[in-house]
Order: sequence, then structure tokens, then C-alpha cells
Amino acid sequence: MFFAPKSKGFFLDCTEHTLLLARTSAVVPPMVIEEVREFATDDEAGLAEALKQMQPQKIGSYLQAVCGVCPARRVVRRVTLDLKRVREAGYLNEIAQQQLRIEPDQHVLMLLHPTDGTEYDLSAATQKDVIICGLPSDEVITLQDRLLKSGLYPDRLELVTLAIIGGLADYLNFTKIKTPALVLEMAGDNTQSFIVSGAGLEASRVIPQGFDGMIPVVQKELNLKDEESARKLFSSNAFDFTGMAPLLVRKLLKELQSSIGFYEVQTGQSIGQVICPALPPKLMWLEDAIAGQLGVPVLKPDLPGWLQSRQITLAETVPAAAQDARRLGLFGLMAQYPRHAAVSDKV
Repeated sequence: MFFAPKSKGFFLDCTEHTLLLARTSAVVPPMVIEEVREFATDDEAGLAEALKQMQPQKIGSYLQAVCGVCPARRVVRRVTLDLKRVREAGYLNEIAQQQLRIEPDQHVLMLLHPTDGTEYDLSAATQKDVIICGLPSDEVITLQDRLLKSGLYPDRLELVTLAIIGGLADYLNFTKIKTPALVLEMAGDNTQSFIVSGAGLEASRVIPQGFDGMIPVVQKELNLKDEESARKLFSSNAFDFTGMAPLLVRKLLKELQSSIGFYEVQTGQSIGQVICPALPPKLMWLEDAIAGQLGVPVLKPDLPGWLQSRQITLAETVPAAAQDARRLGLFGLMAQYPRHAAVSDKV
């Protein structure tokens, strides 16, 4: 295996709908983001051509990159452990099976501190709240094979969800925003919901409502002949769905309100903003619809300002369109964070 010279840094954010590729002046900060490109996830030819243009390679060589992935069966959940049982053989497997509904022997899993993302040490377990994160073992192999096929060798393979959560928590500290944000990662059959504050990941839940549940509503309201026609229209920019939005998000909203209500009762904190950083470009209107129904604003982060606080700057040639909230995961892969007090602890 041959590697291309590592004179630049490369970062790939690969979600269900979009590929984001960035080239930086160095592998770690301080660095300059020199270029950001976007492709459809299935545009393998576009990605290959971009890699050739961004750094020509010798035949048979691989470009080393930090790769963020977002597989459908990823696991990112905050759970509460029983510290009296945490060292029992089989206890963590029990948590995985009963609370996460997964088979632990078929997954690659890790425990992290919910406040700073560092690895949780079971031998010195003193904190009951942890993040359990990971993905199915077979998907690790599939993802690695796909990256290698495209000419990329993953220096680090990371869940984009964690990069988003870490970046957002640091951003809330940077801006001294004390109210937590609701982060939604919507997919076809579910929505992964996270409540994030400057103190880290506060709560998580997988809601069995996603894009697929909106299609029958579109079909009924527009009197379309079948769900396939409704799906094509829903995924296009050919119709303005904003007037129909309350109906489309009604079931999802009911579940979100339940989760938010429980969190607010438990903590006394109210959600201050909503952000949906992984929506397909043509469905970005859903972010405004959900925020409007919840009665809170959409978080519009000042990513260039935050990046500068992490010794990362954007080249003047990087367009404004490459600086919006959908790049939070990509930029989160680049940032490095010192440990610091949470916003709620600051005067």
C-alpha cells in the first residue's frame, strides 16, 4: 500500500445524502481550510475527479484523510449506569440489549464522557452518565472498503454525529449561549434527537418518525396517484411545502415535545434553539418548519468566528455557501478542544 505525501490535510464528511470534502493547509490546527467541495453521496466519479484535482496522486497510492461517517445503524446514546453494577461481567451487554436494542457482540462500541468526549474508564467509574457510541462491525468493513475503493485511506474513522455534538458544545461555549440546542438528524424511518449544551450531550433519543412518514401525508393532501409520485415531489424543489409543514411534522413534533418536556422537567432548562445540520439541501425548509412549530429559533452558527477560536481559518476562496450549518460535522472533524468549564459554570 502506497500513500500520497502528507503535505496537506484532507477531511471527508460522508452522510446519507451528501459528501463534503475539504483540503486544509495542515493536518492539525493551526491551519487554513483551502477548499470545500460537495457531492451527492453516490457521485463516486465526482469524488474521484476532485481528489485528482485537489492533490494529484501516483497510480496505486492512497490519500490519507480523516473520515466522518453517518451509517444508518450508528449508535450515539446517553445512558445512565448503575455504578454498583458497572464492573459486573455482562452488565454493559445487558444495557446494550435492553436499552439500546442492539446485540453488542455484533457492534464496535465505545464509552465516552458526555461532558468532554474523552474515553470513559470503567476501572475508575465515578460518573454514572456516559455516551455509548459505535456501529455494527460489518458496517465498519463496508465503509472502509468503500473509502479505499475511492482512493482514501482513513487515518481516523469517526461518527459525524459525534463531530457535530462536540463542535456544537464548543460553539455554545464560545458564544456563551446558555440555553441548550435541539439537534435533529433525520433519516427515512427515524430521527435521532440530541439535546446539547455547553456542558456536552444532555439527552438523546431515537424517534421512529422520519421522512418516510411524511410521504403518505403529501400523497393525501395533493391527491397524488401513488406514494412514489409523492416521494419524488417531496424530494424535489418543484413544490413549496411550507404551508403543509404543520401536517408533515405533526407526528414527529408530538414525540419531540414529549422528549423536550421530560428534559425540561428534569433539569429546569428550556430548549433555546433548533439545528438540523444533516438535512439534504432540498429539504432544508424542514428545519424552519420544526423550529416554528416548537416556537424556538433556528440556530445559525457563526462558523468562521468559531473556527478562528480553534486556530482554523477559511481561505478567501471558500464561498459563503460552504460556511453554513451543514458544514458543522466537517469542521468538527478538524477542531481540537481543550478541556474547559461549561457555560453554565461561568460567571
